[in-house]
Amino acid sequence: MAINTAGDIAAYVNTIYEDALLVLRDNMLATSLVQNYADRSGTATRSLEEYGTATINQVSDSDDLASQSFTPSGLSDITPYEFGAQFLLTDLRRETDPFPVAQQAASELGMAVAEKIDTDIFGNFSSLTGGTVGASGSAISWSYVFNMMSLLRGQKAPRPWRFVCHPYQWGTLAKAASVAGTRTNAPEYLTSEIARNFFIQNTAGIDIFITTNVQVSGTDAYAALFSPTAMVYDLRRAVRMEPERDASRRALELNLTAVYGQGVWRPKFGVQGVFDNTAPS
Repeated sequence: MAINTAGDIAAYVNTIYEDALLVLRDNMLATSLVQNYADRSGTATRSLEEYGTATINQVSDSDDLASQSFTPSGLSDITPYEFGAQFLLTDLRRETDPFPVAQQAASELGMAVAEKIDTDIFGNFSSLTGGTVGASGSAISWSYVFNMMSLLRGQKAPRPWRFVCHPYQWGTLAKAASVAGTRTNAPEYLTSEIARNFFIQNTAGIDIFITTNVQVSGTDAYAALFSPTAMVYDLRRAVRMEPERDASRRALELNLTAVYGQGVWRPKFGVQGVFDNTAPS
């Protein structure tokens, strides 16, 4: 069955689009854990400004209070960009059975953009400035995790707190003599059933998640304990799937694009950890 006309394309474009969005929605973890914005379009930079704090001084009767400056200073900037990918499905490939090919291509595009967004956001772990725990080659331990919690508390970071690490690192923690916590139901903010599968447990008020999409450097990987506003996902245009007929090539293009920005937002509200990430044997 060849698909040659705009009418033919329109007959199954919703199926392709829904396949891509279903896979995308069910495989994104990072956007559930960080600050989200979706109130603008275009690629204008979003900026965060921070006000200074007041100093309270002892005063005597009739003393005139000294005026203090209350002006903001720039803290973070996020610049969105457009991202995209394309698959070309030829007529010869689609003539036998086009729907499985189109669905599989759409699913792969959805998986690819979901992984791209997760790796982009979790790639900010090394830019968090609330503290650093561990070092190259050091084995992760509950002691390290609690040290990270102490540093985050010292930064006055608001809850909830999320801890994200690589599955290999979690394996080391899980085999510890005392796993400090119990499995609880996934937090309510995780609306995706697949995303809920990344959730491990809550320990000392920390929601723990595992994913392979963290920063990996040689035999080490970055983990992080953070408050949601430590990082940001700024969606300017949702994922868009547009099929287009290319008659000269006797093929159908599947074009996926999105516009978003991401990065550190309040970097002191996150603590980075550097630990060994050797595969278990």
